[in-house]
Amino acid sequence: MVAAASGACVCVARLGSARLGPDQTNGSISCTENLQGGTMAAPALSGRTGSVGSLGNSPTSTAAGRLPHGGSGPELDFRSAARMEDLNRLIQDFSKHDQREYDDQRALEIHTAKDFIFSMLGMVQKLDQKLPVANEYLLLSGGVREGVVDMDLDELSVYARGTDYDMDFTLLVPALKLHDRNQPVTLDMRHSALGHSWLSLRLFDEGTINKWKDCCTIVDHINGTTNYFFSPTLVADWFYQSISLVLLEVQKKPQRGMPRVEKVERNGTIISVILGVGSSRMLYDIIPVVSFKGWPAVAQSWLMENHFWDGKITEEEVISGFYLVPACSYKGRKENEWRLSFARSEVQLKKCISSSLMQAYQACKAIIIKLLSRPKAISPYHLRSIMLWACDRLPANYLAQDDFSAHFLLGLIDDLQHCLVNKMCPNYFIPQCNMLEHLSDETAMLHARKLCSVRSDPAEHLRTTIEHAKAANRLTVELQWRGSSTNLPSPQSDAGGENQPDDRLAKKLQQLVTENPGKSISVFINPDDVTRPHFRIDDKFF
Repeated sequence: MVAAASGACVCVARLGSARLGPDQTNGSISCTENLQGGTMAAPALSGRTGSVGSLGNSPTSTAAGRLPHGGSGPELDFRSAARMEDLNRLIQDFSKHDQREYDDQRALEIHTAKDFIFSMLGMVQKLDQKLPVANEYLLLSGGVREGVVDMDLDELSVYARGTDYDMDFTLLVPALKLHDRNQPVTLDMRHSALGHSWLSLRLFDEGTINKWKDCCTIVDHINGTTNYFFSPTLVADWFYQSISLVLLEVQKKPQRGMPRVEKVERNGTIISVILGVGSSRMLYDIIPVVSFKGWPAVAQSWLMENHFWDGKITEEEVISGFYLVPACSYKGRKENEWRLSFARSEVQLKKCISSSLMQAYQACKAIIIKLLSRPKAISPYHLRSIMLWACDRLPANYLAQDDFSAHFLLGLIDDLQHCLVNKMCPNYFIPQCNMLEHLSDETAMLHARKLCSVRSDPAEHLRTTIEHAKAANRLTVELQWRGSSTNLPSPQSDAGGENQPDDRLAKKLQQLVTENPGKSISVFINPDDVTRPHFRIDDKFF
C-alpha cells in the first residue's frame, strides 16, 4: 500500500513537457502537496517574530499542558474536561479516515489524470504561444477550498469530497515568468493594499508586451507614454477560453484510457476541472500566476528574524521564489490587483513541521471548514498562518512531542479565537499585513462564539468530523462499485489498447521511492508522447 500524499512537488515542463517530483516528506509517489480575552496569540505587528515578549500565552498552553499531577489519573483539558488521551485517539482516527491509502491502481489513475492535465497545458501553449515554452508548475495536494493557497473563496462553487470528487489538487501555472532579476524584487504597490500589487509589463521585453496586450489594462500618462498592466481577470478569461477549446478538441477524438472530463467550470479567476479516471474522480483547481525568482522587498524584513526552520533547511530553499496570484484585496481593483503568494516557500517549511502538529492542523481545518463557512470570513489559510506563527513561538522539543496532538489542536482553536476577538491575523511572511482587517465586528464575534462551542466540547466536534470523513469515503467506495458494475472504462480495462498505460509505471515509481528515501524523484513527460516517461533522482537520469 502507498500512503496518500501530503506534501508538494514542483513540476517543470519544457517544450510543453512536465516534470513531477514526489512529496519528499513521506516518500509518496503521487507527486502532491506540497503545506491554513487575553493577549494576541499571533505576533504583535510591531513585535519581533519569535519573540516571546510580543506574544500572549494561549490558555491551552498552561491549562492543557503536561503538568505534574502526582502520577495518578488521566490528564484533562481544563476547559472541556476532556481526557487528552481520548482527544489524541480521535485525532488519530480522523487522520486515518481523512488521509486514506491507495493501491497501485489508484496511483496509476492519479498519474494518468496528471498526464492528461500536463498534455492539455502543452496544447494550450501551442494555441497562441502565450504560455512560456519552458514552464515550471507547482502542484499542491488539496484544492483551493482546502486553503493550500491564499485565494478569495466567495466565487468558488461548493464541491464535496465523496460526492463530487475523491482527490483534489491545485496547480499554479505561470503565464509570465520573471526569473532573471536580482534580489530583492520591487513591485508596484502604490495603488494596492499591503500584500498586493499591480504588474506593469515594462518589466518585460517588447515581444512579451505584444503577446499579452489583449490581457492588459492600459494607462496613458501625461508625457505620452502608455503603460500596460497585466490584468488577472483578463488573463483568467483567456485561460478559461483556451482550456475549454483544447478540451473540446480532445473530446472529439477520444482515445482508450483517456480521462473523462466530467466538469470544466470557472470560479472567479480559478478554472476547476473534474476528471474521471477508472473509478477515481480528481478535482484540479488550475490558477494562472506570475512566477518570480528571488524575494519581494516588502517581505525582506521577515528574513532578518529568527524562525523555527533555521538550521533545518537553508534560506536559499525558503526564498527560492514567489508568485502573484489572481486575487485582489477587499477594496482593490479586481482587473488590476494581484496578491503575493509564498506557496513555494510554504512547501519547504512544511518539511520542518512535526507530524503530530500537522495532524492537529488537519483536524482543526476540517472542523472550521464546516463550522465557519457562513458568512465567509475565515479560510483554512488563516489557520495555516496561525500554525506557522506557533512554530516560531513554541520550543521545537515541545512541538515534536508525538502524543501532543490534542494540545496542539486546542491551542490552534484558542489562537484562532484570539485572532477573531482582536480582528488581527498577521500574514506570516508580511507581518504588517493583517488578514482580518476587513472583518466587521459582528462577523468576527459570531465566529468567535462558534469557536467557543468547539472549545467547550472538542471531542464531540471531532467525532462529527470523523463521521463526515467516513461518509465521504463510503460515497467514494459506492461510486467505485457502481462504476465497476456498469463497466466504466479504466486505465487498465483495455490492456490491449494502442495508447493504453499499464501498471509498470506505478510499480517503477513505487520501487524508486522505496530505494531512494528522502531524494527528489521526478517524472519527465513529453505531451506529444505520454507513453514514454523517464525518471530523474536528484541529478541522475534513468
